[in-house]
Amino acid sequence: MMEAKAKKIVNAVAFVWQFALDDFKRKYAGSALGSLWAFLQPIVTIVLYWFVFQLGFKSRPVKDFPFILWLIAGLVPWFFISEAIMNSTASLLDYSYLVKKVVFDINILPLAKILSTLLVQLVLIGFMCICFCIGGYWPNIYYFQVVVFLLYMCILVTGFSYFTATLYVFFKDTVQVVSILIQAVFWLTPIVWDFSAMPEAAQKVLVYNPIYYCISGFRSAFIYREWYCPGIGMTIYYWTICILILAGGAGLFRRCREHFADVL
Repeated sequence: MMEAKAKKIVNAVAFVWQFALDDFKRKYAGSALGSLWAFLQPIVTIVLYWFVFQLGFKSRPVKDFPFILWLIAGLVPWFFISEAIMNSTASLLDYSYLVKKVVFDINILPLAKILSTLLVQLVLIGFMCICFCIGGYWPNIYYFQVVVFLLYMCILVTGFSYFTATLYVFFKDTVQVVSILIQAVFWLTPIVWDFSAMPEAAQKVLVYNPIYYCISGFRSAFIYREWYCPGIGMTIYYWTICILILAGGAGLFRRCREHFADVL
């Protein structure tokens, strides 16, 4: 009995993984550079932000750390969060022909989008490691905590994705709303600006942003070279919010899924 369940789980995971790979290839099929665009776009974005903030606004090193490396450590995890949510929001519409099949498990559609985005994230983390090595900052034991923050981000975006994917089926303005909200969250999160430069009153509010946890975690691993722990209370808060978002998004998706085929 246990072996049969284990085999079923392994087969399910393998199917979702293969579906994610196919989705990744399908997204860039027909373009001259193919899947290279998935990596070129964020790299070009990093260069543009560096050009604007360091050369344009004359941003100085953050706590004596090169601004470009500090910027990369914040942008790389953000790319995963924003892209995963945006891509998975339209996942049910992208695969509407599968939604209408009774035998197909549509729960995997948002997950496949997230996994395909995770592939890009892993390559970008490798790119970030190379940039840090070029800058003279070599890998250390603190890099291992990135796995924890990747898990946190995967759970968080999965919850958001189930929620937005469900809403998009019934309200086509959802993509535009999500896009605006993502832009707002980007500027309210210390990704391209130093959190310590904000007034103390603002810091006390902005620290409750659940994305702040993973951005700060990445910078602690790559820049400050320390184990990141915002305190037991705040750590419990971040993970509780993360799990509640997953439970809420999955619950909404489950309650509405029987209506998806009719609407699409």
